[in-house]
Amino acid sequence: MIKLISMLLLFVSATFASVGEVVEAFPDITLTWVGVLAIIIFVVGYYFIATEDKYHVDKAKPALFIGTFMFMLIGLYYVLNDIDLNLLHTGINHLILEIAGIFFFLFVAMTYIETLIHMGVFERLKYNLVSKGYTYKKLYWITGFLAFFISPIADNLTTALILSTVLITIDKSNVKFLVPGAINIVVAANAGGAWSPFGDITTLMVWTAGKGIFTDFLYLFPASFIGYLVTAFLLSYCVPPEKPSFDISNEKKPELMPGANIVIGFGVLTIALAVISHQVFHFPAMWGMLFGLSLLKLYSIRIKRKFNAHLNIFESIAKIENNTLLFFFGILAAVGALYFIGWLSLAVVVYDPNVLGATWSNIAVGFLSAFVDNVPVMSAVLKANPNMGLDQWMLVTLTAGIGGSLISFGSAAGVGVMGKMPGVYTFSNHMKYAWTVLIGYVISVGIWYFQYEILGVMH
Repeated sequence: MIKLISMLLLFVSATFASVGEVVEAFPDITLTWVGVLAIIIFVVGYYFIATEDKYHVDKAKPALFIGTFMFMLIGLYYVLNDIDLNLLHTGINHLILEIAGIFFFLFVAMTYIETLIHMGVFERLKYNLVSKGYTYKKLYWITGFLAFFISPIADNLTTALILSTVLITIDKSNVKFLVPGAINIVVAANAGGAWSPFGDITTLMVWTAGKGIFTDFLYLFPASFIGYLVTAFLLSYCVPPEKPSFDISNEKKPELMPGANIVIGFGVLTIALAVISHQVFHFPAMWGMLFGLSLLKLYSIRIKRKFNAHLNIFESIAKIENNTLLFFFGILAAVGALYFIGWLSLAVVVYDPNVLGATWSNIAVGFLSAFVDNVPVMSAVLKANPNMGLDQWMLVTLTAGIGGSLISFGSAAGVGVMGKMPGVYTFSNHMKYAWTVLIGYVISVGIWYFQYEILGVMH
């Protein structure tokens, strides 16, 4: 049990070097009443997060509760034992800075996605796919490739939700097509997000933590893409070869809102500004994102005056998934509390060469991500901050990203598609084909090994 808890704690937020210097000054209170109580609160809270579908309690609620409550208990312990509260004050301020950097990045990205949905961009994409008269197999490959290449720019959850909607539009009842198609989209979205700092929250966390520059993540493309291709190829044998029935005469071609193409261009520009802000100016990546949001808001005025079209960016902001953002804040705060108490420093022991070592530990992260959401897993790795080279940080980025595909609820993309296709994309249906995902996972790790350890890429 202790070993299991150590592995669980091993893994959740982007940690700057300055934060590590601050937290080292914190007293070790792991075996005090607050240290033991914090572990209990975290485990119980995470149980309700993991069983969201069973109890119908939004995961943001327990996450936000444990993240804030654990710090309240730490504050109480400091007061009762007359410990310098300035230590805690400084640590929390640094933690808020870390979380805010990713929080606002996601905030802008979600706003852009909602704006493009409002402008009809994704409805047009869906129509263009289903109206071509393609076979099930061709649609299977097209949606998979779209998921892989859209998720690095958008994010894996949004990508999976949009393309799973396309699957249902194509055919609502053909399980032989829908189940492999859903798995294909989930695997592709997670794999596509693994090689881009914007494609997955965990990758974004590693990038903003300064563990690698923007271009370092692009080297994960071969491992991500080939691993996905292997899984997709094996799954494709289960897809029926015939064409779906689709009467184009009953469907009206969706119209794009005026200025939609310009907004797509602004989205690409915003991503570029985030990269420039972080890599060139050494600002938080969110700075470029927020500047891109300001450009979008200014352009909405132009749309109103030129086309007399309604585009209220605040309406797009109102539609973003605030529960996802609050969950993110809560879980990272909770892991931050465990770190300040001293628990995560104990978890670094598994990275010792005499125990598991970095490579096997990072491979295990992928399997842990399948059972435990990869955000807290990666956050704990970053908080524990084991002494690893760039090659190992890229490995843990890869495994945390693609490992969630091993089980249907192992990633945000998988959970989203389960909600979109209830009774069709289920845990049991996924597990029938999980062996294909496992083979792809092994292939991805093997390609990473060939790149980094044999060819010596990035050394």
